[in-house]
Amino acid sequence: MSPLEAGFVGIILFIIFLALRLPIAVAMGLTGFIGFSYLNSFESAMRMVVQDVFSTFNSYSLSVIPLFIWMGYLAYYSGVGGKFFSFAYKLCGHLPGGLAIASQLACGVFGAVCGSNTATAATIGTIAIPEMRKYKYSDSLSTASVAAGGALGVLIPPSVIMVIYGIATEQAISKLFMAGIFPGLLLMLLYILVIWVVTVRNPSLGPAGTKATLKEVFFAFKQGLPAISFVFLLSIGGLFAGLFTPSEAGAVGAFGMLMVTLLSGQLTRNGFSQSLLDTTRTTAMIMFLIAGAVIFGRFIAVSRIPFELASWAGALPLPPFMVMAIILIIYLLLGCFIDALALILLTTPIFYPVVLKLGYDPIWFGVIIVLVVAMGIITPPVGMNIFIIKGVAPDIPIEVMFRGIMPFLFAIVFCLALLMAFPQIALFLPNLLNN
Repeated sequence: MSPLEAGFVGIILFIIFLALRLPIAVAMGLTGFIGFSYLNSFESAMRMVVQDVFSTFNSYSLSVIPLFIWMGYLAYYSGVGGKFFSFAYKLCGHLPGGLAIASQLACGVFGAVCGSNTATAATIGTIAIPEMRKYKYSDSLSTASVAAGGALGVLIPPSVIMVIYGIATEQAISKLFMAGIFPGLLLMLLYILVIWVVTVRNPSLGPAGTKATLKEVFFAFKQGLPAISFVFLLSIGGLFAGLFTPSEAGAVGAFGMLMVTLLSGQLTRNGFSQSLLDTTRTTAMIMFLIAGAVIFGRFIAVSRIPFELASWAGALPLPPFMVMAIILIIYLLLGCFIDALALILLTTPIFYPVVLKLGYDPIWFGVIIVLVVAMGIITPPVGMNIFIIKGVAPDIPIEVMFRGIMPFLFAIVFCLALLMAFPQIALFLPNLLNN
């Protein structure tokens, strides 16, 4: 059996392992080990596994992951998300669908603090969904708006997904973070437009609330937002200015969030313990996924699938944008079945060389991938954010949630089309670093 044939057999074996409900990290690592053993030797495969697992858990560049994750969980358990939502509601709760619009603003700001789609959806969902149900919002709009808004956490920096992509492709994380700002804001505005259109057409989906006074808006803003904004600007601003490395920015952000929440009395002892426990659990899951993906990537590399795929794509009698469209369709289909982080780790070694061969900017491609992955976390059957919201509102049928998500999927598709047509939406800020 040729290396190429062994590679495709390995991919089939990986799919079988997933069908048997093996954890994705185990499925990737086991497939990579078996395939590498077949193409080389059992001894070399054992050495490869030991070296890759050790280098993954011993990697300084990956230390940024637990730091940003802890920053997010500190914000979550201290109740910062509630203050974000309260301020956003006072600002626009009087509009048609105002509570759902407020949830987008809150998700955007909280996503900018924590960089996690699941933490964003869980935090804002816990606060926003009961409020929307109290004001007679439809269950489909209330749950779908928060699930879709949670996806902003993977696009607006700091984004754990972008960190993983940057490490996998050796791209500057600071440039990736900058590239995500305008697309993230654009997607948030498109979400708001979707909510406004559907509630204007059918006001019963999201009745308008009462208008807050300027005094109420200002009071909501004062409740911790300036201090939290300072932490965000210090961490991410220092990274963009070149004062910190990504790991140092994560450390500054986590320490700043800890000090702000402790000094303000918002973080309890139990909340502090839970933040450490959840950070450890989430970091361990991510590190095992990375280790499994690295082992699987070694096997895919020696099978020569990426190189053959790159040559095949380059030889296609199609313009580059058509090849890119095919790649995005593949990502969208895979995103319906594979978790976002695992999808990035699994597919980057395969499609990244193809994208470079087509002449596309790797920073722009990172934003495109993250945006497509954002679709995967709100589409069936995986739809991680939908299941997070199901945990927040267990009495709402999951099919109702998925039905409400369709308009938001159209918003993501439109955002993708704009980024394909106008790459400078993503590249304008990163290009400033080159000047």
